[in-house]
Amino acid sequence: MSFTGKLAELLARPNQDPAGGPEAPWYLKYGSRVLGIVAAFFAILFGLWNVLSIIGLSVSCLVAGIIQMLAGFVVMALEAPFCFVCIEKVNDVSKMVDAKPMFFRAGLYCAMAVPPIFMCFGLASLFGSGLIFATGAVYGMMALGKKASAADMRAAAAQTSYGGNAASTTSDRAGIVSNAQPFSFTGAVGTDSNV
Repeated sequence: MSFTGKLAELLARPNQDPAGGPEAPWYLKYGSRVLGIVAAFFAILFGLWNVLSIIGLSVSCLVAGIIQMLAGFVVMALEAPFCFVCIEKVNDVSKMVDAKPMFFRAGLYCAMAVPPIFMCFGLASLFGSGLIFATGAVYGMMALGKKASAADMRAAAAQTSYGGNAASTTSDRAGIVSNAQPFSFTGAVGTDSNV
């Protein structure tokens, strides 16, 4: 088996739809997992760096480092449960989170990444928690789904309903007020058009 085959086998989960569903591109499916694993590693590493800031008597950085390390462990457990084979419940929790909608994971990662940055603003917390936030942003983009084609977006924009009763189409000349002039007929600023 090739290296990419082994990597795909480690990142894939049996009996589960791939992350993002079948419409997500392969690079987002596997890239989000790889980004999560790398983010968790750096969050743990830089969280330890923040914990060592207790030498400078910075208690807020100590707490931020602990929170960042816990966030890194949670992300690592959810993205790569094979790293925690000795803990039985990690695989069950990972399967439970995988069954939730994609925006749940995006919100969880973004919410876990923000507190260490506000508690101890520095490169260590910004980079470590920033990668976890970026992973949440990628999952959020996957939750939004694939962008529609240009023809579908034009058709949806042309069919706007007001109040749910009557459907009307919009045009370029539609204005908010009834006496609005089109832009092409207005004069230059500061000139009187009646003269």
